[in-house]
Formats: sequence, structure tokens, C-alpha cells
Amino acid sequence: MTYHLRYQVLPGRDATALARYCVDHAIPEVVLFYGAEELHSGHPAGVGEDLWFEHIAQAKEVLDRYGIGASLNPWITAGHTDRGRVQDLGFAPMVSPLGEVATTCASFACPVWREWVAGHYGRFAGLGFRVLWVEDDFRYHNHEPLTWGGGFEPEMLTRFAALAGAEPAREELVAAITAGGPPHPWRALLQRTWREAQLEVLDAIRDAVAGRAVLGLMSSRLDVASIEGRDWGAVFERAKVHRPHFAPYNDVPGARLSYSLAMLELQRAIRPAGAEVAPEIENSPHTEWTKSDTQTWSEMVAARLSGADGMLLDLHPFVTGEPQRHPRIGELLDRSRPALDLTAGRDLETHGVGVPWWPDTAARVQGDGTIEGLIADPLRPADYLLPYGVPIRAGIAPVTALFGKVAWGLPDERVEELFSGGVLLDGHAALILTERGYGSLLGVRVEEVIDRWTPSRLPYSMERIEDGGGLLSVNLQPALARLAAHPAAEVWTRVLTPRDEPWGDGRVAYVNGLGGRVVTLAACAPERLARCDDGQALAQRAVRWLGGDFPMVTGGPHLMPQLARVGGRWRLAVVNGSADPARPVLSGVPEYAVTTLLAPLAEPRPADATDVELPHRGYLVTEWPA
Repeated sequence: MTYHLRYQVLPGRDATALARYCVDHAIPEVVLFYGAEELHSGHPAGVGEDLWFEHIAQAKEVLDRYGIGASLNPWITAGHTDRGRVQDLGFAPMVSPLGEVATTCASFACPVWREWVAGHYGRFAGLGFRVLWVEDDFRYHNHEPLTWGGGFEPEMLTRFAALAGAEPAREELVAAITAGGPPHPWRALLQRTWREAQLEVLDAIRDAVAGRAVLGLMSSRLDVASIEGRDWGAVFERAKVHRPHFAPYNDVPGARLSYSLAMLELQRAIRPAGAEVAPEIENSPHTEWTKSDTQTWSEMVAARLSGADGMLLDLHPFVTGEPQRHPRIGELLDRSRPALDLTAGRDLETHGVGVPWWPDTAARVQGDGTIEGLIADPLRPADYLLPYGVPIRAGIAPVTALFGKVAWGLPDERVEELFSGGVLLDGHAALILTERGYGSLLGVRVEEVIDRWTPSRLPYSMERIEDGGGLLSVNLQPALARLAAHPAAEVWTRVLTPRDEPWGDGRVAYVNGLGGRVVTLAACAPERLARCDDGQALAQRAVRWLGGDFPMVTGGPHLMPQLARVGGRWRLAVVNGSADPARPVLSGVPEYAVTTLLAPLAEPRPADATDVELPHRGYLVTEWPA
């Protein structure tokens, strides 16, 4: 297991203290920052670039002397955010869909910026770093204070016009690509424009550093990258090391580990097999008080269980100067190592309910008039299933969950494959598939989808379980599909009004003409249903009925499993996302399995899987021969 410590050495400070710190804590590589956050004064050029170059060269020399490996992370490419800064280097600024103009963030179509970024990387590559990182600002979205981001500047629209054979005004283009109904052809052409511009810049950077360093890339959410039309295969032909974002930047409830686990899993599927991967774990703002050691530890273990080679850690303040001023961080790293070493396993094959994603999904989504309306979140099935003790894996599987707008991305040629197995649908996906002509495979008729705020004398309120009569709430669902089950289908729950009047069918199970099994939920956001033991029982019942014969977990709220085949053994790792300790109950695990308890920042110890108390953010790791 390799810690890659991301660190900014202040100008005028010797790097010896950093090098000694790395030796003391067995940190083999430092990723040096410069000009980041508080020390950011715009794109470095001229005397400003010279200052940083000389300083980084001195730091690299010290690290070499101590035998510490080094990579380099220029903090900006296009620019993260204006944050009151301005640039006067002649870069064409980013422009938002609303026409807002950035003061520092540069357009990917700007030739002046392109020349600068390639030259900048090329110059620093001469210092002999192993990896030169392309930062997370290498994107069109999320450049504050712009609404959504950039990509609508005149220079980019000129490139679009050359492809489209038309010259719409920005307002006309935005209206067309976000309109409802079948996607306008301009949407795909704009995505191609963005994609080609971005890859051209990446080519220029790669050529500038060729033979002296490899490129590493940080990535963020897949759904927003899909709006940009990003081609992940082409990106990873150019950038050979991956730094996936997956962890929140500050303290959050342990239940949010479902986001982290799903982000790690789905990003495994977009990069080439064998690619080096070091997920990012960051505090922002960069202080020890931003995130607890317990949360940082649990995120490091999650990264390790996902097959990470190492991890990039942003733990020290960017203006600290001396890492020894923060001894607790060193203790965190030292105390975490035993658990991270135990959870090693680079080559793994995950198992569970499939969570599919197609990078071109946003090109197929029917819009709502906004750029944000093109977002199709692939993580939602994982957010529903993981806290209920159901493992997930990326892609179509023998049992697959398809929620919401992601159903627009399902290729026609894969429909038969999907519906010949087991499929879990939410109400919105059922509506989309019906509109696409596949309603006969579902076992339900979607009569309408009702928004929560639509006035009605018969509003939806509760869901009654037909077997036993228990009640669950659907009161806070943002929308509900009114389902009518096929006569051959099983109705597991029915939706009621506050007066106990029938509203529609709630959860419907059906064997279709392909021999596949489908369970459809009326809820259009199942991950936002009020959670309870009955809800968990229904979720696991659905997965079992659909053909899921893999281990699952009960015994407490938010016990989240990862099931993987690692080498010649099975491994079930369960993390407790609840603040309360829990006693996990593992189904489908053989009695001869070997179990280890990983409590936060403690030495791993053997445990009895049938009688162990799992603390907050602790992991129970159970293994048996495959």
C-alpha cells in the first residue's frame, strides 16, 4: 500500500522537513502542489512561473537526496474558480450557458491558453517527476461563479458552427440542446465540439512531456462528464494514471459511504484494466478539523478494498510549511497502515446487483430546458441498495437495477440481454422504457407519473404490504408512478391515500416473455424512501426473487457490503455506516469463513462473524475459498 502525500512546500522554505517526515512515516512518494488555493494568484507565467519553477526544482532535489519519489500537480489547467482573481495573459475566458464571463478560467478553444498549458507542463516535466497530474479543473462544468460552467464562449461556438453548418446564437443553442422531446442534433454536435477540443489540449500536454513523465488525471462525477460528451477510452489512452474522486471533502454521516463505495466501483469500469489508480482523499478547507480521522481511515480502507494501488492524501494545510507541526496526521497514517495492508488486493472481480452506466447517456436524455436537466445519476441504485445490505457491481449483471434517466442510455441492442435476467426498476425508468416501446417486458402499465406538489384530492401517502399488512411511507417521494399490474404479475404492495383509499400498485413482480424477471417500484426515487426494517426486507426479497444468490447483510441500519472475488478466495467486507454499533447478520457465508474485525485506527483482530459488535465506520472482513 502506497501513500502519495499531496503537499505544497511554501516558497522560501526548505523541503528537508518534508523529506524527513516522509522517511519517518514510510511515505514513498510526494505529489508536490504549487500555486494552490491560498497561494493561487492566477495562471503562473513570466516571473511568477520562474519563481515556482526554481522552488519546485529545489524541493525535488531534496526529495531525491532522501530517496523519496516525487510527482507534480500543477494546481490549474483551465482554472478551478475565479474566487475574486483576474488574469491578464490574453486567455479567452469561459462563458456560461447564461452568458456569464469568467475572470480567470480559460476556454478550451483558446489558442493562447493552449500554448501556455502545453509549455507550462513541458517545462516542469524537465525536472524528472514520475507523474504530472492533470487537475480536476480540466473540465467544462463547475467553474464558479459561472452557472453550471463554460463551453459557450465565442471561440467554442465558432468551432461548433464549423461542425453544424449553422451559427446559432448562444441562447438558441442552449435552448435547443436542453429542450424536451427527442434530443436535438445540435446536442451531440456540441458534445463532439467539446470532446475534440479537450482531447486536443490533452494531446498537446502529452506531447510536451513525452518521454519524461506520464500523465495522471483526476476525474469527478460520471453523470456530469457525460453532459460534456467525455470519451473515457480516449482520455485514458493519453493519461495513464487515474485519481478518481470518491470521498466528501469534509465530515459527513457514515451513511454517505454508499456514495463513496459506488463512485469507486463505477469508475473502475471506465478505465483500462491494469491502469494505476490512486483515489483522492481530501480535506477542504485544508485543516485537521475539517474531517475526522475516523472518516479518513474508513475512506482509505474503502479505496483499498476497491483495488487501489495507493491513495492521494490532502491532509495538511496548504500553508503549513512544516508537516511536523501536525503530529496527529502522522499518527493517523501510521495507525491506518495495518488495516490497509490487510485489505490489499489489486485484481478483484466484484459481484452483486449490477449498476449500469453508459458514458453517452446524456446525449440521449430528453431535456427539461436546463443543462442540469441532462444529468442522469448512475449512483442512485447503489444509494438504495447498499444501505439495505445488498452488494453492487458496475455494469449489467444477472440481477441489474436501472433507475431514472439512466434508462435513456440503455442501448437497444442490450435490452434483450438485460430483460432476460433479473431487473429492478423505479417508476421513472419504467415510464422511459414504456415510451421507448419496451412496456410489454415490464409487467406493469405506467398510467401516469404524479409530482408530489400536484394538487389532488387523492394524494399518495402510504404503501401497504400485501403479505402482512405493514405500512411504509411514500409521503416524501418527489414523484410516484401510478402502476397497474399485468394480470399475471404479483403485487407485493399497494399505494394508498391518507384515508386508506387505493391509489395504485406499489411493487410489482413479473416474469416476462423472455423468461426474465422484473420488479418495478412505483417510487421514482427509491433511494429517498423512508428507510426501515420492512423496507430492507422488501429490497432483499426483490433481489432474491430476481435471482440474486449472493451474500447479503442485515442486523442494523446502513451495514454496507462489498462482495468480491480476490485471487482464489471470496471476500465480503461490511462497513457500518451508522453512528451506533451493530451486530451484522451475514447470509450466504459458509461457517468455515475466516473473519477479521477492522475497527477505526486499531490493529486488525480475528472475530466471530456470528457474534461481533461492529463500531461506527468499522469493517467486518470475511473470506473463504472460491
